[in-house]
Amino acid sequence: MRLAQKKDLPSILDIYNQGIQDHIATLEEDVKSLEYMRQWFEDRAVRHAVVVAELPSAQIAGWASLNPFSQRLAYAGVADLSIYIRRDLRGHGIGSVLLTHLEDIARNYNFHKIVLMTFPFNQQGQGLYRKLGYRCVGIFKNQGKLDGRFIDVMAMEKLL
Repeated sequence: MRLAQKKDLPSILDIYNQGIQDHIATLEEDVKSLEYMRQWFEDRAVRHAVVVAELPSAQIAGWASLNPFSQRLAYAGVADLSIYIRRDLRGHGIGSVLLTHLEDIARNYNFHKIVLMTFPFNQQGQGLYRKLGYRCVGIFKNQGKLDGRFIDVMAMEKLL
């Protein structure tokens, strides 16, 4: 586990686009470009860290990030979570290691809470979150559209 670097962006992009194509982790439908990821990476505050799981072969197995929850100062201690694992490596414990590492970083930057949105049908993702102490806060009905259909979204949280 380590902080992401600009050289990791092609791998981060590939893994993110897999998540978009697989329709299990995001309401995004259009694959992203390298320029999009560069801008995303460059626009981040230091405390909104991006971490990668690097294999011994130097390939990136997955990534996770702390994202702003809100621009309001009252929510400065709350981070939104993104986590994506390479398609062929899902279910092998990489998510647990990434998320545990990211939680340590979050504590160091004085976050007291991490929130996330997941799909109610994403049982693998929910298993990871519940295993690490996240709880379901509720379901947003018809929160967004995916493939032209309304999709429910589950909100989860963990107090650090």
